[in-house]
Amino acid sequence: MEISGNVSRLSHSFKDFQPNGQAPISSTDKGITPGPDGVEWSPPRRLRKDEIPGIVNDFRLAARNAIEAGFDGVEIHGANGYLIEQFLKHQINDRTDEYSGSLENRCCFALEIVEAVTNEIGSNRVGIRLSSYTDTMESIDSNPDALGLYMANALNKFNIIYLHMIEPTLEGPEDETPHRLLPMRKAFKNTFIAAGGYTRSKGNRAIAENYADLVAFGRLFLASPDLPRRFELNAPLNQCKTFYSYDLVVGYTDYPFLEEA
Repeated sequence: MEISGNVSRLSHSFKDFQPNGQAPISSTDKGITPGPDGVEWSPPRRLRKDEIPGIVNDFRLAARNAIEAGFDGVEIHGANGYLIEQFLKHQINDRTDEYSGSLENRCCFALEIVEAVTNEIGSNRVGIRLSSYTDTMESIDSNPDALGLYMANALNKFNIIYLHMIEPTLEGPEDETPHRLLPMRKAFKNTFIAAGGYTRSKGNRAIAENYADLVAFGRLFLASPDLPRRFELNAPLNQCKTFYSYDLVVGYTDYPFLEEA
C-alpha cells in the first residue's frame, strides 16, 4: 500500500478537498504557476517547524493502519511532486530552517519519515518511491544525480526492503539501455526497482544487464490488467487512453482482458 501524505500544493481546489477549506500544507507558500487550461492551483501554507513532527507521525500511523488492515507492507511516496518531494527539491523548498538549504537538510524530512515508519512496522515491510529527475508541477532540482545518490546511500541505514526510482526518460530506440539510475542502483544495498516508460523489451534488457532487480509498470498495467500474461505471450497491449477521466463509466474499469479482446 502506498502512503503519500498530503498532496499539498498539488491540490487545486482546497475549498472542496481540504478540511474546513483550509490551505494545503507544503514546505513552501509558493503556489504552482497556472497551466495552459487556466487551472488556478491553491496557494499552500508553509509548515511551521513545530508542525513537522506531527506530519511524520501521520505517516507512522498510516503505516500501522495499513498493516492492521491486512497489507503486507507500505511504499512511502516521495515522488511526483507530492509533499515529501516538495522538501527534497530546491526549486520548491525555500525554507530557512534546518529542513532547507543544503542537500542533507532538504532530505531530513524524508528520512525522518522513513525512520518513523520502519520503527513502527519493521524495515522488511517498507519501500520508498523517489523521482529526483522528474519535474512534476515544477518539482525541479538543480542536481538530480546528487539528490538521488544521496538518498540511495542514506536509506541503507534503515535497511528498507526496496528503493523504487523513476527514470528521467526512456524515449528512444527499443534497444537503448538506460543509465542515469545506475549509480543509485549500485549504492542501494537491497532490492532496486526502476520505473518510467518501460516496455517489455526495455524491461527485459534492464534486468538482463543488472540495471535493476525489478521493473515497475504503471500505465501499461492500468490499460492491460493482464499485463504479465500479455508479456508472456508478447501479445498486443490495450491503448492507454482514458487516464484521469471524469467519466464515471468509461475509464479505469473497462479495459478488456486478452481473452475478451
